[in-house]
Amino acid sequence: MIRIAIITGSTRPGRNNEAVSHWVYEQARKRNDAQFELVDIKDFNLPLLDEPVPPSMHSYKHEHTKKWSEKISSFDGFVFVTPEYNHATSGALKNAIDYLYTEWNNKAAGFVGYGSMGGARAIENLRLIMAELQVADVRAAVYLPLSTDFENFSVFSPLPNREAELTAMLNQLVAWAGALKTLRA
Repeated sequence: MIRIAIITGSTRPGRNNEAVSHWVYEQARKRNDAQFELVDIKDFNLPLLDEPVPPSMHSYKHEHTKKWSEKISSFDGFVFVTPEYNHATSGALKNAIDYLYTEWNNKAAGFVGYGSMGGARAIENLRLIMAELQVADVRAAVYLPLSTDFENFSVFSPLPNREAELTAMLNQLVAWAGALKTLRA
């Protein structure tokens, strides 16, 4: 069975990311073509990258990195739920991604973004990062503008059509994750 992580992209207190990530997870759980797990980067307490050697060497010194490595290694694909901060993804998500290299390789990724422009620039930022990590990102994505999908710009309340957008992205993601799993075998 294909395993997909839904990765939170923020550790900020009072973050909207929890509500959006849980929505993605609840919708994904209705499917029977993959197993989905919510992975909160906050639970891993990753300090600013503190490994003495580059992650491509896969030689980790710290226990927090080893636990993060083990978790990410167990998945075939990822849904990154990202806020948009200053035209990019969050520093916390970028830091979590940068801890690893081979654990991401030859897997698939999809994106759910939110922000003033629906998180579009954060998603584009992540697409560039994924390319460097040899992660195939799918075309479909979910863009959630604060003005339409959040009451008073703060309480997550997705428009009804967002479920169809999420389904389209998950369809592509599961297909690509399955194809890439054969490559890794």
